[in-house]
Amino acid sequence: STHEQKPPTNSFSPSRLTSSLLAVALLSSVGSSMLYGYNLAVVNHPAQYIKEFFNLTTVERYGTSMSTEGLTVLYSVTVSIFALGGLVGSFTVRMLVTKFGRKGTLVKSTALVFAGSGLMGFSRAFGVPEMIIVGRFLTGVHSGIALSVVPMYLGEIAPKNLRGFLGLVPSIFICIGVFFAQILGLQEILGEHWPLFLSLTAVPAFIQLMLLPWFPESPRYLLIEKHNIHATVAGNWFSTYRGKANNQEEVEEMQEEQHFHSSVQTVSVCELLRDRTVRWQVLSVAVVNMGIYDGVCLQIWFYTNSIFENAGIHASQVQYTTVGTGAIEVIAGLCFTIERIGRKPLLIGGFGFMGICCSGITFSLILQARVPFMHYISVACVVGIIAGFCIGPAGVPFLVTGELFTQSHRPAAYIVGGALNWLSNFTVGFLFPFLQVRSSLSGAFCYLVFFGVCIGVAVYVYFIIPETKNKTFMEISQMFASTSEQEVGALDLLNDITNQLELLESTTT
Repeated sequence: STHEQKPPTNSFSPSRLTSSLLAVALLSSVGSSMLYGYNLAVVNHPAQYIKEFFNLTTVERYGTSMSTEGLTVLYSVTVSIFALGGLVGSFTVRMLVTKFGRKGTLVKSTALVFAGSGLMGFSRAFGVPEMIIVGRFLTGVHSGIALSVVPMYLGEIAPKNLRGFLGLVPSIFICIGVFFAQILGLQEILGEHWPLFLSLTAVPAFIQLMLLPWFPESPRYLLIEKHNIHATVAGNWFSTYRGKANNQEEVEEMQEEQHFHSSVQTVSVCELLRDRTVRWQVLSVAVVNMGIYDGVCLQIWFYTNSIFENAGIHASQVQYTTVGTGAIEVIAGLCFTIERIGRKPLLIGGFGFMGICCSGITFSLILQARVPFMHYISVACVVGIIAGFCIGPAGVPFLVTGELFTQSHRPAAYIVGGALNWLSNFTVGFLFPFLQVRSSLSGAFCYLVFFGVCIGVAVYVYFIIPETKNKTFMEISQMFASTSEQEVGALDLLNDITNQLELLESTTT
């Protein structure tokens, strides 16, 4: 570290969870994270109706129907364009949170949801399938913004002993959003009324728009980035989120961080990538965020029905089996064990269990033609992947992204993590259906790729990423700074030895 200041050594007394703190966590997640989960699964049940709509409009326009391969390509674009929008949205995070703040960004970005839901809702009435694609793109942009801003906001307003608990609230609502999409998408409910089904995202966005503005902005943003100590201390932030507790120590910790960064502006992505003092943090964010969606969960949500059909589940039972997996997601996600177990064990256990289940799917698909009960093994492995994902990888990477960086580097870090996250999301979402329609053997072996990714991420987390539970942002930064200093010292020693050897060699000569 190039700074001489040391992180604060005072220890805080544990803060309690106030009703206002819980309310803002729930509200920001309902209008953002839940929409993300909803949009992941919303195109799963009505896939056949959407394809029929695409084919019908093609016949009306050109007098001929689309080929099966053409429909697969167009539907894959419809599914994966959501991730492309998320990639675009992730690039705007630093600019938006710097200009509008964390809460302000969440409120203003709801306009994208209203525009996207309107386009999708009226697509069949106007006979324009392109409206679905554009609507999916706009909702993806919103999710790309919200998926980074919500954990950033909650991480900055939460006391350190509750940061893990509140940081996992968005992941719970991602699972709830998926579950709602699976329930509402049943043929008996909104399966055939897919335009209404796609446009329901406007409802939770409206709730967030009406209520979230009444809650205070992030105090770290106000103090460290806007240098507005009056709004931080004299405003209603502490009375809202901390109740009557003594908050002097927390104010001092924020002021220490402000002093630490007094001469440092919020860095750009290029500056972040060039900063050698945070390279291990950047690499860690890249590994865990890319591992989330390379780790098979994207296609589990986008293509659950087709996965179960390939596993031998009868077509009439597939949609109900899918709803059952959604219920398991919610139950697994409700295991708020992060403050007791820690971030690191949940990441290692989650990715490791997902990897084992991926290999189980491969072997069950290979053997199911000869061993009938292997169909049930396939379903169990899919459920295992979902459970493993919700227990750890669903929310911890976004929480860790915020914890590994201090205020000046945090927005750029979320851009890097979000961009890699969404790029993996788009790639897997677009290519997976083509992998599936190859031979049954290649469709089985494609899961071994995800097995390797999951196990690789688990090994990396075990050896590289430290436990961040109950540590301040400055303490975590100092842990990595010590590692960087040791590396620099080792490199300097190696250079000295090399120079001495060269000098000795020249003298001998």
